[in-house]
Amino acid sequence: MANAWDARFAGAQYHYGTEPAAFVARSLWRIAPGARVLSVAEGEGRNAVCLAGQGARVTAVDGSAVALAKARDLATARGVTIATELADLAQWRWPQAEYDAVLAVFIQFAPPALRAAIFAGMAQALRPGGLLLVHGFATRQPGYGTGGPGQLDQLYTLDLLHAAFPRWVVLHQADYDADLDEGEGHRGRAALIDFVARKP
Repeated sequence: MANAWDARFAGAQYHYGTEPAAFVARSLWRIAPGARVLSVAEGEGRNAVCLAGQGARVTAVDGSAVALAKARDLATARGVTIATELADLAQWRWPQAEYDAVLAVFIQFAPPALRAAIFAGMAQALRPGGLLLVHGFATRQPGYGTGGPGQLDQLYTLDLLHAAFPRWVVLHQADYDADLDEGEGHRGRAALIDFVARKP
């Protein structure tokens, strides 16, 4: 998988742009300066760098060395520091209750079994009371053709996320359509899911 992502992220351009996802920009107020944040499958750094710019201590984990190198370059260009870790999420040893927030934006490369393992790892990495922030494509997204996988079982519904994080306190949830302008990777009308919850 890493080779495919390395190829996608090769070149000087940032495939999904250098600005944060709109969901991340809208959620900045939820994350206090100094908070420890884990960004899962961060890619080229746009969201991690934004959070670091707000004073968060961000660790970006991704399976592509090419992407993480660009993330570090972007951080340097913006005058911030992020930690990066190269990892295959199918085999990564998730930290235990180490982070104040865990962010997952468009991590829909995983089939259901791997997704369940990743979600369990994200829950494990959060301290009690920590924030989970998930943003991705809804199941009607293939009809738009503006990004994301074509496999329906890799897309989100709010019910799926509620089931994955039972008894968590849901602070925000939304299933909506919006126009994306995120580099060449995400451009045009898209079907989106937002989910913000607090770990018990």
